Amino acid sequence: MKIVVIGGSGLIGSKLVTKLRQNGHEAIAASPNSGVNTVTGEGLAEALKGASVVVDVSNSPSWEDAAVMKFFETSTRNLLNYEAAAGVKHHVALSVVGTDRLSESGYFRAKIAQEKLIKGSSIPYSIVHATQFFEFLKGLADISTDGDKVRLPHVLFQPMAADDVASAVGRIAVDPPVNGIVEIGGPEQFRIDELVRRRLASLKDPREVIADPKALYAGAKLSERILLPDKNVRLGETSFETWLTQSAVKAAAATH
Repeated sequence: MKIVVIGGSGLIGSKLVTKLRQNGHEAIAASPNSGVNTVTGEGLAEALKGASVVVDVSNSPSWEDAAVMKFFETSTRNLLNYEAAAGVKHHVALSVVGTDRLSESGYFRAKIAQEKLIKGSSIPYSIVHATQFFEFLKGLADISTDGDKVRLPHVLFQPMAADDVASAVGRIAVDPPVNGIVEIGGPEQFRIDELVRRRLASLKDPREVIADPKALYAGAKLSERILLPDKNVRLGETSFETWLTQSAVKAAAATH
């Protein structure tokens, strides 16, 4: 099956392309680097020729409210139009658990707009709602840093390894469209501030993590369970401890 992965050179996209190829599919990594630009439409018609499935794991280069909205609306509209012309049978998009509950955030308003376009289109679809990735814990600390302190809400979340995200998205892509949402998450629940504290400690990062009830997440105020998936969630296998060990091994290998 020919499967085009939009955002195919990114963290999830590159893993997904590898997994699909290992399973015998013709997976095309499409991104601006490879001459495919979903915002301008450049290279789209050519890339989608003969494709059965399109998986969109792309992300906006800017998270500023207006820019992120423009990215997801323009990109998704172009994709769906070109897919209809190419006869694509299944559109898969990666989104975030709790998106519909986080509309205070400009980023999540843009994701809500993206999902609405997908649901309103004629193309059968599956929207994958993933929890946060272990790989982004440091990034979460970076956007929550205030001086030498990191202020984070003390709420629950159920993060997962990017590798498990790619595996789950790959399985959903080759299955029939669900015309709805599939939730995926990690095997364990944590408090955001506690897990970020552990991640920074593992990186010997001296910043102090403070549990702050007023701290926002991408501009949204969080309630206790807002980031948790529901009981039908498909769980990844990689625990945080396992992932931490694997990343330490990879980091050590990269420096030798």
